[in-house]
Amino acid sequence: MSVTAVLTAVCVVGGVGLLLGLFLGVAGIVFKVEVDEKEEKILGVLPGNNCGGCGYPGCSGLAAAIAKGEAPVNACPVGGEAVGKKVAEIMGVEAGETTRMTAFVKCAGTCEKTSVQYEYTGVHDCSMVKFVPDGGAKSCSYGCLGYGNCVKACPFDAIHVKDGVAIVDKEVCKACGKCVAACPKGLIELIPYEAKHAVACSSKDKGPVTMKACQTGCIGCGLCVKACPSEAITVTDFHAHIDQEKCTGCGACKEKCPKKAII
Repeated sequence: MSVTAVLTAVCVVGGVGLLLGLFLGVAGIVFKVEVDEKEEKILGVLPGNNCGGCGYPGCSGLAAAIAKGEAPVNACPVGGEAVGKKVAEIMGVEAGETTRMTAFVKCAGTCEKTSVQYEYTGVHDCSMVKFVPDGGAKSCSYGCLGYGNCVKACPFDAIHVKDGVAIVDKEVCKACGKCVAACPKGLIELIPYEAKHAVACSSKDKGPVTMKACQTGCIGCGLCVKACPSEAITVTDFHAHIDQEKCTGCGACKEKCPKKAII
């Protein structure tokens, strides 16, 4: 091979490389995506769980929303007050008060307190079981099915099925809401971590029907309503519900409940 051919090849390769470098450099400038420094800083202090509990697609989505002023600085349920203060500092605003929340399962119908109508041998999935006769084998058609869809959905290992009913460990729960969305019967709600009392039942059947189905089911008798000095309890569809914003935690409702449905 002649020297001329070698030099020609080197020049061609070098020229192509130079052109590509120039093209990439220009493209980088033309198509450059401006990054919001605040957004980057906010993303840096968020926990990075990407659980979606804030209502945005992951931590990056929330960081962008906060930086644009579309979401509050304390919108991350996982990070809580501590992260909210750091984000507020980045944004140069006040964090405001943050109420720590926790998931609560509105059912206490354990295997001892309810009965089984038939033997179910199908797929152990709550979303599937709810379509079988009476919404499941348990005597209460409103109760926890106990197959753990909420357990699988929880990214923090804060909920487990014990004795046929899902139970939340409030110390571990981050209130991301994954379990709330996963429960096909809508038995899980988010309540304040400091809440003193809640109704562990979701039955909307009349009293006599509920009593046959579960030993601790709410029968809608209204004694808790009469006992509450702060008018924090209402009964709708034979089911009691506590307004946590009004509840003072006096315990009068729990004492009066004949079925011990308030815990």
